[in-house]
Amino acid sequence: MSAAADALPAFEQFLAQEHGKDLLRFLTCGSVDDGKSTLIGRLLYDSRNVFEDQVQAAAKASRNRSAGALDLSLLTDGLRAEREQGITIDVAYRYFATAYRKFIIADAPGHEQYTRNMATGASTADLAIILIDARHGVLAQSRRHAYICSLLGIPHYVVAVNKMDLVGYDREVFDRIREQFSTFLESVGVHGAYFLPLSALAGDNVVQRSSNLPWFRGPSLLEHLESVVIDAHEADTGFRMAVQRVVRPDDGFRGYAGRIVSGSVRPGDEVIVLPSGLKSRVKRIPTFDGDLQAAFAPMAVTIALEDQLDISRGDLLYSGRPKPHVAGRFEAQVVWMDARPLDPRRRYLLKHTTQTVAAEVTAIRHRVNIHTLEQERAEFLDMNAIGVVELLAAKPLFFDQYARNRATGSFILIDPETNATSGAGMILQPVAAVQRAGPVTAAERIARWGHRGAIVRVGIRPALAHAVERKLFERGCAVVV
Repeated sequence: MSAAADALPAFEQFLAQEHGKDLLRFLTCGSVDDGKSTLIGRLLYDSRNVFEDQVQAAAKASRNRSAGALDLSLLTDGLRAEREQGITIDVAYRYFATAYRKFIIADAPGHEQYTRNMATGASTADLAIILIDARHGVLAQSRRHAYICSLLGIPHYVVAVNKMDLVGYDREVFDRIREQFSTFLESVGVHGAYFLPLSALAGDNVVQRSSNLPWFRGPSLLEHLESVVIDAHEADTGFRMAVQRVVRPDDGFRGYAGRIVSGSVRPGDEVIVLPSGLKSRVKRIPTFDGDLQAAFAPMAVTIALEDQLDISRGDLLYSGRPKPHVAGRFEAQVVWMDARPLDPRRRYLLKHTTQTVAAEVTAIRHRVNIHTLEQERAEFLDMNAIGVVELLAAKPLFFDQYARNRATGSFILIDPETNATSGAGMILQPVAAVQRAGPVTAAERIARWGHRGAIVRVGIRPALAHAVERKLFERGCAVVV
């Protein structure tokens, strides 16, 4: 009994120390066989963040594969199919901590057919580690993963030139890859990436700096991860919370439950409800342990307001500027994940925050050539393609531009026939904002066409829209769907 009592303060002290550390979520990505899983295994093993039974299981699997020495990649490749094929298929998540910081690792697959899994892992990352095999240099999948990371707004980058032991730790090889890939990264808007040479298999420059690389003066990978400054991505967008459900256990209480995706809120703060535009003030933020004096992202909370307003699932509570956009037609960057190509003639389900609505792709603006980054005309987007499209939702959505707020600016497209996730999207801007940017004024258009502009909403059935277009065209109107 006394031993347990003595251990309790030490355990509480440990919990307090862990709670005080900040959290860094990072992703490892790159082409197949560049050594991503081995790097994570080495990072966990050398930092002493692997349990003995995990090491024993990996050692047994190594013997079964005739690998001889311990295969560190098996510490993260958890699926049986992965271990049998020696590849990563799904995103493997691992947690570990050092004296300075807590980490969540997303080990992404390198094969092109699993790019959709990689995009899932990248969606919540603060930092991306892009691995490049020193023997092969920059490959197409290296570029694709880097481009997807830039689209998803990851703020920090490490380019790890791996397998330096297989090129004799040659500095010229490292410098050549750094020069080549730096140019590509800058072209997709990534600046200040940290390049370092390492060998995941040998452990060079992973946790400890290596004497095999005397010409490299920078910190090791773990040292860099411990010191990088984590930014608050959505700090400048204000408070945002999409209502997940209305909580009404009795006639005396009405609250709105959801996850705060950005900003913070306190009792007494004014909030605005979309789509109604009604205003109220926060009365309470109740919990089972008493009311909170403040709540902030990414907490899941229930908020009670001073006024009885008509609020339902999918509505957005917000405060601060800029105001969220309210629009049903918008332009977005899409990463297509379905084996069935994106077809503008098909309808999809669009899931955005806590809403799921019918939607259609009304136009494909262009597809991005991953090798040259040129914008190409496209009739469809096939699997792993990246492009800019215009979408029309069955009802208005409440969103920020993805570059400003990743939570309210992102969505997924779902195939209604299979319920499979077909694409991931990042909202660029409402289409109305794109149209207003043109040099031709409204007065000039009226003078040219003889009538004012108008929007006729006819639902999302293409056949009906095209029939209305034909009738208006026959009457001499300048009309477009």
